Amino acid sequence: MRVAIVHDWSVGYAGSERVVEQLIALFPQADLYFVADFIPPTQRAFLAGRTPATTFIQHLPWARRFVRHYLPLMPMAVETIDLSGYDVILSSSHAVAKGVLTAPGQTHICYCHTPLRYAWDLQHEYLREAGLTHGFRRAAAIGLLHYLRIWDVRTTHSVDLFIANSNFIAARIRRVYGRDSVVVYPPVDTEYYTLSEEKRSYYFTASRLVPYKRIGLLLDAFRQMPGRRLLIAGAGPDLARYRHDAPPNVELLGAVPQSTLRQLMQHARAFVFAAEEDFGIVLAEAQACGTPAICYGRGGALDIVVEEETGLFFRQPSPLSLCEAVGRLEARTAGWDPHHIRRNALRFSVQSFHSNFLRAFESATLNPEVRHLQQVGS
Repeated sequence: MRVAIVHDWSVGYAGSERVVEQLIALFPQADLYFVADFIPPTQRAFLAGRTPATTFIQHLPWARRFVRHYLPLMPMAVETIDLSGYDVILSSSHAVAKGVLTAPGQTHICYCHTPLRYAWDLQHEYLREAGLTHGFRRAAAIGLLHYLRIWDVRTTHSVDLFIANSNFIAARIRRVYGRDSVVVYPPVDTEYYTLSEEKRSYYFTASRLVPYKRIGLLLDAFRQMPGRRLLIAGAGPDLARYRHDAPPNVELLGAVPQSTLRQLMQHARAFVFAAEEDFGIVLAEAQACGTPAICYGRGGALDIVVEEETGLFFRQPSPLSLCEAVGRLEARTAGWDPHHIRRNALRFSVQSFHSNFLRAFESATLNPEVRHLQQVGS
């Protein structure tokens, strides 16, 4: 059985690349195809010495820095990948990878991190980042994104089985594509992120510093709680602005080594999480350290955190709602059991990902009755 793994563009080792890493581990003889590969040399270990084949996006001017600006060309790019010699195609898709061309007799399994977010949920953010805020160029871009939505829905017909990374994404797949999916949580390195019973007084979060992560909300909330200390790890285009806006009790650490990240997670009083994420691997890592969470009660966090057992939710994306949740956490007299919090996180281990993914893979490739499963979204 010849297997191909197809992934969107990549600029580093992040959540979707962790899935690719484990697909390579499960199918070491598979061939790799990326829409574009701009992964730095220091982060390429997850490829196990492999060099993915890429599309023409790789060679476009300034693509390394502005690859997302070429999104309108990516449907054409992914359709140039010749997969005619393969029995099974595994696409790891948060944008266009699921749109590869397949033929009768091939099985296409799509691990969907999200439907094409830049054409659906994040259209306005994409337009701002690309500098398309007014005039004819904005109107043209909106027209292209409309085309991308049509293309995105049309290409679902080539997928035999959708695998969603959370129940939140499974619901989004049903809403956007009209298809059912199997939920297989992404892999979390629970062997590296280990339990610590020693908790200190600071609160902690780790995030890429971009608008949808809602770091500004955290700054505003902790400005109203001057007696609490918040540490924020992570880099991104908004780092300088957040450092300028941060109150004295909030410290932005920038990018930190993985060992420091683990230590900060292990000893935090609570991990604070304000974004509405597709899943939220960093939140699961913190739970693997036995650290309770205070998180916005939407998105993948609902799959990770068990309310009142491993953390608390705040229901509105507002500083007041977050402050109230911090108060509830500090007023809790029963305390938190770090061992129970970690046991909950073991559901997301690498071993669990392997067994659950292989079960879905076998259902799609070995049982004729489930070929083209959910094609009508029943």
